[in-house]
Amino acid sequence: MAYEFIKTENREGVFIITMHDPPTRNALGPQMADEMMECLDLFEDDPAARVLLLTGTEPSFCSGANVKGFSQRIQDREAGSVDEEVDPLPWGKMESQYASRGQKVALGGQASRIPLRLHKLQKPSIAAVNGHAYGVGMGVALACDIRYTSEKAVFSEAFARMGLIPGDGSCWQLPRLIGMSNTLLLQYTGDRIDGAEAYRLGIASKLFQDDELLDASLELASRLAKGATQSHALIKYLVHKSLSMDFEEALDLAHVAQEQVRKTQDHKEAVQAFLEKRPANLTGR
Repeated sequence: MAYEFIKTENREGVFIITMHDPPTRNALGPQMADEMMECLDLFEDDPAARVLLLTGTEPSFCSGANVKGFSQRIQDREAGSVDEEVDPLPWGKMESQYASRGQKVALGGQASRIPLRLHKLQKPSIAAVNGHAYGVGMGVALACDIRYTSEKAVFSEAFARMGLIPGDGSCWQLPRLIGMSNTLLLQYTGDRIDGAEAYRLGIASKLFQDDELLDASLELASRLAKGATQSHALIKYLVHKSLSMDFEEALDLAHVAQEQVRKTQDHKEAVQAFLEKRPANLTGR
């Protein structure tokens, strides 16, 4: 299927999505978001596509949200077409507005849907961060299961610089990765950090020279694509659910999942291959 703002490729079970809008350095606008949502649905439904590898056209991963509509939104608000309540303190104002909304979790624009969609993917996802990852672009990378980064990559929680807040889920993601203090430092300042600093902080799993990033990311993705993908899906499910459980509850949930994967063909094949001292041929079933 042809898309205007993304490129896709399937390499032996590795489904590659490349965000592609060079004039904006791959800014995540409404059209790109629509294309990615459709593409991610197709990927998740395709049993032959077993791992997602997400990257961007050089020199960027994703430069953030496409801000063309911001000026019109400001004009509409100032003209009174968008209601704005006055309250002395930001927290009280926010809580009042949140409590009065009919749909409390209505997301703030199409671009903000992508991190949640990636977070909920029932297949492994890898972000190969090859350049600028600003604002929601950083949120997209954070929403992937694993992040590999090149040395030249630049990350920025750029929202406060635009007088905004991180509306992409990174207020949930970052504290779990790098702690409260480091999160607030990055989000208050919007400071840019390179790939080496992202790796040091724990935002990225591994750091590579620029010309090694894609090959290394493909190597990992190919390895996962040959693995027990039903196990991968349930591992991700357990990790997400266990964040809000105590140890005993997490173990109980894991026991249910273990009974489920014991019934898979991959488990049967892996046991047989072990007994026969040969590599297992896992098919994701």
